[in-house]
Amino acid sequence: MKDKRFIEESFPVKEVSEISAKEKNIRHGHISTLHIWWARRPLASSRATSYAALIPAPTDVEEWDKKRQFIIKLSKWESSLNHRMIEKAKKDILNANGGRPLRVLDPFAGGGSIPLEALRLGCEAHAVEYNPVATLILKCTLEYPQKYGKPVKMKTNDSMGWESEVEINPLLEDVKKWGNWVLKEAKKEVGRFYPKDEDGSTPVGHIWARTIPCQNPSCGAEIPLMRQFWLAKKKNKKVALYPYVEGKEVKFKIVGDGYEKMPEGFDPSKGTVSRAIAVCPVCGYMVDANTTRKLFQEGKAGERFVAVVLHKPGTKGKRYRLATERDMEIFKEAEKYLEEKRQKLMDEWGIDPVPDEPTPEGKGRGAERAFSVRNYGLNTYGDLFNSRQKLALITFTEKVRLAYQKMIEEGYNEEYAKAVASYLAFVVDKLASWNSVLCPWLAYKEDNHWIFSRQALPMLWDYGERNPFHGEIVSVRTIKNTLPNISNIPSFAKVTQASATELPYPDNYFDAVFTDPPYYDNVYYSNLSDFFYVWLKRSIGDLYPELFM
Repeated sequence: MKDKRFIEESFPVKEVSEISAKEKNIRHGHISTLHIWWARRPLASSRATSYAALIPAPTDVEEWDKKRQFIIKLSKWESSLNHRMIEKAKKDILNANGGRPLRVLDPFAGGGSIPLEALRLGCEAHAVEYNPVATLILKCTLEYPQKYGKPVKMKTNDSMGWESEVEINPLLEDVKKWGNWVLKEAKKEVGRFYPKDEDGSTPVGHIWARTIPCQNPSCGAEIPLMRQFWLAKKKNKKVALYPYVEGKEVKFKIVGDGYEKMPEGFDPSKGTVSRAIAVCPVCGYMVDANTTRKLFQEGKAGERFVAVVLHKPGTKGKRYRLATERDMEIFKEAEKYLEEKRQKLMDEWGIDPVPDEPTPEGKGRGAERAFSVRNYGLNTYGDLFNSRQKLALITFTEKVRLAYQKMIEEGYNEEYAKAVASYLAFVVDKLASWNSVLCPWLAYKEDNHWIFSRQALPMLWDYGERNPFHGEIVSVRTIKNTLPNISNIPSFAKVTQASATELPYPDNYFDAVFTDPPYYDNVYYSNLSDFFYVWLKRSIGDLYPELFM
């Protein structure tokens, strides 16, 4: 490629940037929904820049304008599935380079946007990545869908008994099949720890608050640490927890729309803690931030089950009630079963099923704030989950391992079964990221948020615990929406775990290198991805010994 490339002379930066910005709002079918990877490049800009770098600069003004307009159109989301447009782009690249597919390398492949778009444009794509979690994401984005997800036709009978021919994605069908099997088996075992209320309402969430003892010697009350007291804060629905004092005990009422009237002067947005400084609702004593951290480090902090979030089938919206002794008994039953199951799996796997790897120390530029959990005694990744969350996660993890074993017993090809199990492991990862003690309850959504609202693992005082058997967290919805969009690419990429400083390729092997290198320690990829590493190690680590040692 000795001639000047289009991108060297001109590029529609403004237009492609605007399209790339809009892409953040696309969830249906986007590769970002398969598994989070931080600072993943937009597909729009990856596709447009790759194309512009692989075609020559035009020689006349009219051709300039045509190519610019084509690049703008090519970068749009809908164009990625437009067969005619993609074929034209591929043909342009081939014609410009002697009809030979070009070898393209991304040595910092990360979430796979750049090599995926190079692959889509007909290049021989090579993705190199050092991080093991990212390497697995790349295999599930650039290799497995294209290898195993090609549509096949099969005969079926409709409800009237008429035979017809339908097109299916075999990889997707097996992910759905075994995903449902994992869900069913997990629910069979631990679903009893999420029982319905007597009126048939399902507990979809549980509100917890961490606690510390008041340091006023004459008080000693248990302080529930809550950022704020809102449960629902919407235009037509405002519900809150109202704290009040009886003796030296802090109690709660549920107030607001549909409940007892909200007391005058009560501001639910003002909690008991801010920036680790806590105020005792009983005596008004202020506990400074250093003392709060010290209490956590010394094991003197606790947690309190405050409220239950309910949804009744056939009704709209959510209802709330205070946690009862029975709720706490069920939680303790789960805690007891956790210890039994944990020991059983430890004996079978030779590793603690609850991650015992240390959390980041939080040292270095900006890291202290990004990974403040270590300052509060959350010293292992297992500490980022309460007992029932741990039980759910190790149970789902076990079922993923068993699903792989059953596939092999049923005669599945080992590599294919490994691919299916990898997507199931992603579902466990998603459950972990949405069901941790670092997942805040968002009153404006009436739902808890996931752990990575920021590129950090910061301390959280109160949190929402999900029911893993309700809603879409353990479904394969995101995989179902995304796999067809990337399975239709004819060839797959070569994914390699290696350092960019020691590439496993000879000199002059590639025609082009496209990459977006990491920005020093702007994003703590290693520390952030370890949150998933510890679970992937337990779910499919045996299938990838080279990645999860």
